[in-house]
Amino acid sequence: MEEPLALHPVKLYVYDLSKGMARRLSPLMLDEIFPLFHLLSILFGRHTSIIVHKDEFFYGSGGISSCAPGGTLLGPPDSVVDLGNTEVTEEIFLEYLSSLGESMFRGESYNLFEHNCNTFSNEVAQFLTGRKIPSYITDLPAEVLATPFGQALRPLLDSIQIQPPGGNTFSRHNGQS
Repeated sequence: MEEPLALHPVKLYVYDLSKGMARRLSPLMLDEIFPLFHLLSILFGRHTSIIVHKDEFFYGSGGISSCAPGGTLLGPPDSVVDLGNTEVTEEIFLEYLSSLGESMFRGESYNLFEHNCNTFSNEVAQFLTGRKIPSYITDLPAEVLATPFGQALRPLLDSIQIQPPGGNTFSRHNGQS
């Protein structure tokens, strides 16, 4: 008789990088008085990572990184989304991450609007569970770029690189370095 496959919980950590400031200021005030701050708080307001196999995995301009859950300098997440369970073993998952780190999610591929931590979290969530992360996170860049102000600032914002502090660059050769 075959043993049933083990199920591993998959969580999405969501960090509010503005520490609630974007929510406290009224949208009208932000749009009229502080449009740049509003834009930046939307863009940088949400950082996400995937928690599976007892580690936190995230992507930034340094490539794929890992740490103990909540182990970056961002501290504990502001919210946790339960994405379900996966049957994917740790070994297969680490091989998958290694291939992502060598192809789609190299550090130099990072782009604030089109290829960021949320893109990574969405890709990994689908691999592990078949489910996407919430659209209120993945749709943020398109919302910003739909504004005239977002279009005007795009050249400047395209040059911004983000790497959350803490964690270690993921390397398959020695597990997680």
